[in-house]
Amino acid sequence: MAVYVDPIFDHGEKGLWCHLTGESMEELHTFAKQLGLRRIWFQPKSIPHYDLNPYLRQLAVENGAIPLSRKEFVKKVREMKAQWGE
Repeated sequence: MAVYVDPIFDHGEKGLWCHLTGESMEELHTFAKQLGLRRIWFQPKSIPHYDLNPYLRQLAVENGAIPLSRKEFVKKVREMKAQWGE
């Protein structure tokens, strides 16, 4: 199992952030907790994910998250959704 991050994107007034997702929800939540993220920040719709600022993205990568390009990230999410039966 693995967790993934996409590149940081500038969302204008909303700031700089990226997505953290995982092949299993249990693994994703465990990893997010290790980064100090609260479960209430989890966003289950569309792509189950947590938003990360640049500092947390770097920390995630240092702790084993796999960085993907935006295109690779979308492809991976589609593969995972197919496995989840969505």
